[in-house]
Amino acid sequence: MRVRTLAVVLLAGGLALTACGKEGSPGESNPAPSQEVASGVRVEGSKTFDSMTQRGKVVIGVKDDQPGLGLKDATTNKYSGFDIEIAKLIAAQLGFDESKIQYKSIPSAGREQALINGDVDYYVGTYTINAGRKEKIAFAGPYFTAGQDLLVRKDDDSITGPESLKGKKVCSVTGSTPIKKIKEGGYTEAENISEYQTYSQCVAKLAEGAIDAVTTDDAILKGYAADEPDKFKVVGKPFSVEPYGVGLAKDDKPIRDKINDILEGAITGGDWQKIYDATLGKSGSAAQKPVIERY
Repeated sequence: MRVRTLAVVLLAGGLALTACGKEGSPGESNPAPSQEVASGVRVEGSKTFDSMTQRGKVVIGVKDDQPGLGLKDATTNKYSGFDIEIAKLIAAQLGFDESKIQYKSIPSAGREQALINGDVDYYVGTYTINAGRKEKIAFAGPYFTAGQDLLVRKDDDSITGPESLKGKKVCSVTGSTPIKKIKEGGYTEAENISEYQTYSQCVAKLAEGAIDAVTTDDAILKGYAADEPDKFKVVGKPFSVEPYGVGLAKDDKPIRDKINDILEGAITGGDWQKIYDATLGKSGSAAQKPVIERY
């Protein structure tokens, strides 16, 4: 299944909504701002930056099946979405224009290993910051905050939130925080939980009637619902807080500090809002600007 419509975002309960997006249908043209490429960039002591410079390009890990966030067009092979624009912004501020970016699609379960192996320089793809992952890799950010929710078929009124999942078949992605939360929370029986490599596979199973609900971040699910509103809907209220970070090699503090500086500059300087308005905010939804958490 391929979806091409931009997502709508609702933050986790209790977050203040402060930054308004722009109205418009998902199909309307509202391009993200072009990024001026920095020159003479130096990141002293960063093995990651040295690798990028020697290679002459930056390799970025991304998702390719998440509308409004990270989506690869099957016809043009071009990537689009909020995460992609954030990835491009970082690359530009590190001195790499768009022609020197190589995107590498990596599913959730393979993200840590890709960073550990050096297969990618950094990863931008709905990557929730948590303590367990910090034991293996590092994060810059967060650059966005989402919340876990549920996608169901349009005609299904039996599921209204996680408390109504008992006996229901639920699908999410291997290696993701949503699948961990469903398992540990005991929301449904273990035999009713299905795992796939991508969310688009889960959505296809939902359409077939093989499962009853897909669970992941609301930012992702609302994209699928917007693409096929006659088939799907998002129900309940977000029941987690998912801060998205830029995944990095664990011991490369210089590049982490540099990317935190880039993200903070985009948030305070207006580029973050422009990117949001051009992608996730196209429906007129609002999002709170994130606060960088340095460590």
